[in-house]
Amino acid sequence: MLKNFFKFGKKKKGKEEQKSELENQLDKEIQESEDEIQKIKKETEKEIKKAADEILKKDNKISENSKVENGNVESKLDESNFEEREKTKKKPKLKPLKDRLATPKKGFFGKLKEALLGKTIDDDLYEELEELLIQSDIGMNMTMQLVEELEKSVSRKKLKTSEQIYDELKELLKAKLVYSDESNTKLKLQDGKLNILLIVGVNGVGKTTSIGKIAKKLKDSGKKVIIGAGDTFRAAAIEQVEEWGKRTGVEVIKQAHGSDPAAVIFDTVKTAKNREFDVAILDTAGRLHNKRDLMKELEKINKIIREQSGETDFETLLVIDSTTGQNGLEQARIFNEIVDLTGIILTKFDGTAKGGIIFPITEELKKPIKFIGVGEGIEDLREFDTKEFVEAMFD
Repeated sequence: MLKNFFKFGKKKKGKEEQKSELENQLDKEIQESEDEIQKIKKETEKEIKKAADEILKKDNKISENSKVENGNVESKLDESNFEEREKTKKKPKLKPLKDRLATPKKGFFGKLKEALLGKTIDDDLYEELEELLIQSDIGMNMTMQLVEELEKSVSRKKLKTSEQIYDELKELLKAKLVYSDESNTKLKLQDGKLNILLIVGVNGVGKTTSIGKIAKKLKDSGKKVIIGAGDTFRAAAIEQVEEWGKRTGVEVIKQAHGSDPAAVIFDTVKTAKNREFDVAILDTAGRLHNKRDLMKELEKINKIIREQSGETDFETLLVIDSTTGQNGLEQARIFNEIVDLTGIILTKFDGTAKGGIIFPITEELKKPIKFIGVGEGIEDLREFDTKEFVEAMFD
C-alpha cells in the first residue's frame, strides 16, 4: 500500500512537472511569438517609413520642378513686363524738325525762294521781296532793314545772279537769330538751389500748355518740380494746370478762383523753398487790357519771388502765339517794358504759313527763343536749337 502511495506520489509529481514544463514551453512560445511580432512590427514600420520617404522624395521633386517651371514662367512674365515697362518708359521718337515745320517752310520760305530764283536783279525784284517779307510777318521795320542790307551786300560782293541773292538773304536772316545761340537758349538752372520759372503772356497763346510740357520735361530729367496756378482770374486756367499736374505727377499749388495771384505765388515759392524743390514754375494772369494794372501785378509778384526765394536772378519767359504775327510782336514789346524777360516761348509755329515773326522778336527784343512749339504732343515743345532750325527751314 505504501508502495502504491509512493507510486502515486511519483505519478502526481510527474504530472506537475509535465504541467510546469508545458507552461514554460507555452510561455517560451508566447515570448517567441511576441518577439516575432515585435520584429515584424519593426520591419513593417521600417518598410512603411522607407515607402513614405520615397513618396515624399517624389513629391518634393515634383514640387521643386513645379517651382522651377513656375519660376521660369514668372521670370519670363517679369522679363516680358519689364521689357514692356521699358518700352513705355522710352521717350517717343521725335519727328525731324523739318517735317514739323513743313507749313511755314512751304509758306514763307518756299515763296521767298520762288520769288528770287531765276529773276533779274532790278528794282522790281527788290520791291517784290519787300512785299513778301512784310506779308511773312517780318514787319515793316525789319523788312526795310533787310532789303537795305541786302542791296549793300550785293553791291559790295558784286553778286550777279538771283541764286546768289537768295543765299545772301538766308545769311542775313540767320544773323537775326544771333541772340538765340546755344548758351542763351538753354534754361539757366542751377543744382542745389530753388530755380524759378515765371511764365507770362496773354490769354490763349498756349501758356498753360507750355507750363505743363516744361514741367514734364524737367521732371523726366530728374528735377523735383512744383507749379503755382497764379492765373486766378480764369477758373479754366486753374483747372488746366491741375490737369497737367495729374498727367505729369507734378504738385500744383492753387487757391480759389478770383483770389489774389500774388498769394498763390507766395504759397508756391514758400512751399518750394521749405520742401527743397528744384524748380517752381509760376503761372500768371494773361490780362492785357490795362497795362498799368498788369505792371503793378507783375511788380508785386517779382517782389514776392525775390523775398521768398532769396533769388534775384530767375527766368521770366514770355509765351507768344506764332500765328498772331505782328500782334504777337506788339505783346512782346509791352511785356518787355514791364518785366525783365529772359527768353521767349514761341508756340504753334508749325501752324503758321508765315513764320517770319521769329526774326523781329529775337532781333528787336534781343531775347533768345527758349522753346518752340511744333505740335500738340508733350514732346513737341522743343528746346530751340538755332542750327537745327536754320537747317530745317533753309535747306
